[in-house]
Amino acid sequence: MLQEFENVRQIAGEGKRRWFRDQEFDLIVWFDPDDADSITGFQLCYDKQGTERAVTWRRNQGFQHHRIDDGEEPYAPKRSPILVADGVFHAENTAARFRQAAEAIDPAIRNLVCARLAEYPAE
Repeated sequence: MLQEFENVRQIAGEGKRRWFRDQEFDLIVWFDPDDADSITGFQLCYDKQGTERAVTWRRNQGFQHHRIDDGEEPYAPKRSPILVADGVFHAENTAARFRQAAEAIDPAIRNLVCARLAEYPAE
């Protein structure tokens, strides 16, 4: 079940950010700096126990889908995780799992994320 972090670092001029997390998902939600109730985007990181990926939606940019390169290489110093291009996003399956995990979060956020995932272009 997704739980909200209480003390998320906020960046001046960017609007509020909220962050929810559980064992399978991380959800970061961005709000309009001029309208605290208007969501401008989100990033849903999923499959955290396997090959972690992220789908990002921004109101003015649409969707992006990435794999998270965790920076781990044998016998090398740890690098910072980065997003790298990835292939197919199985939106319907991910949305169904997210819907279950998000039962306890703000319904407006849950509903917006589910609605946007339903709009993800078919592969």
